[in-house]
Amino acid sequence: MPIPARHERYTFADVLTWDEGEHIEIINGEAFMMATPSSRHQEISMELARQLANFLEGKQCRVYPAPFGVRLFEREGDRPEDVNTMVEPDISVVCDRSKIDKHGCKGAPDMIIEILSPSTRRHDRLVKLNLYQQAGVREYWIVDPDNQSVLVFTLGGHVLEIREDYGREDVAKVNVLEGCFIELSKVFPE
Repeated sequence: MPIPARHERYTFADVLTWDEGEHIEIINGEAFMMATPSSRHQEISMELARQLANFLEGKQCRVYPAPFGVRLFEREGDRPEDVNTMVEPDISVVCDRSKIDKHGCKGAPDMIIEILSPSTRRHDRLVKLNLYQQAGVREYWIVDPDNQSVLVFTLGGHVLEIREDYGREDVAKVNVLEGCFIELSKVFPE
């Protein structure tokens, strides 16, 4: 849900002045308040992050659970006032450590996972899918707790294409991490 506008356009410079407890994304200069996730959402997020972190132990790539700011379109030399899009995906996997700074990630992570909630379903399926595609995110997972499913998109050329639709009993392949598989029965235990 958009927050009331103080001025026409927000940038990352504004984000740096906001309270750290506020979870606000900016997309093309428009600010969106983020609802506090449910306990089920957090359990799913923790299990996905745990499995990814276990696989990545001792490897180059790192997993970052929310809150973790991702400035999708920031380039070298950009100032905070030049950056008008910053999102907080539920989980980000970053393999290029030069993209990591004290504020989060500058540029596109290799993989992003969003967990649907009633207030974010449309936003995650349309707005964020489009943003991640434009930014060049190589793999995007949309996790649906209600249907106990995971929809996997991978970047083909410049388009995020549906690669797989997994259910609760499946073992999901992480395409950007060679040899990584996620046991969905542990993500959706009930």
